[in-house]
Amino acid sequence: ERKDIARLHHDMRDKPYQANRALGVLSKMFSLAEVWGLRPNGSNPCRHVKRYKERMRERFLSPEETERLGEVLREAELEMPSAVAAFRLLLLTGCRLSEIQLLRWEHVKDDCLELPDAKTGGRVVPLGPEARAVLAELPREEDNPWVITGRLPGSHLTDLQKPWRRIRKRAGLEDVRIHDLRHSFASRALALGESLTMIGKLLGHTQVQTTARYAHLARDSILTAAARITGSIGGNLSSVQGADKATGQ
Repeated sequence: ERKDIARLHHDMRDKPYQANRALGVLSKMFSLAEVWGLRPNGSNPCRHVKRYKERMRERFLSPEETERLGEVLREAELEMPSAVAAFRLLLLTGCRLSEIQLLRWEHVKDDCLELPDAKTGGRVVPLGPEARAVLAELPREEDNPWVITGRLPGSHLTDLQKPWRRIRKRAGLEDVRIHDLRHSFASRALALGESLTMIGKLLGHTQVQTTARYAHLARDSILTAAARITGSIGGNLSSVQGADKATGQ
């Protein structure tokens, strides 16, 4: 009954993200039960249970943290080559985890990835020189269409969470999730002066609102640029004032 679902959701109120995810799973389960004829239509008890507001989690790698990650990835290449390649591609392309995990060689072109089954219905991901270098170093296994190969013949790597936990622990980045590599790509683009519109295209966003979560970072970049410019001009003005005082003018 709805009161049972509401009570469960309320009992998890100190963890709003998990509470909302649990509600979503239960809702899907009851909806499928209706489709399969196990419950009357419109009887999903999760309906009208109000979800908690979620604070958007923002975690971006700093340049220094990226250097630490790069060092650990280099050290782990022989131990977990497929996982290391996947993490590098995630950071260098801003792709979603599923887009890299399910990447096939037929999707890899000279200077881009053509993703026909992407979340947004298909998109083109441009590849910089560093991303192309990662792909060029990967072996192409016979009868295996996957770029990020698994241990079994013809398979792709299905679990990147376990190797990521090991990598991030070694790098001292234990609060960083795999998805934060995508956020780090976006934050670095903003720091380099790219517009939100351009970043939305690079990330494959179909709605402006999705990219808008990075708007405050854009403001930070603008403020930094303004401080740099005014500091330069102010330095010139100070020099002029100093010269005037020295000459008594």
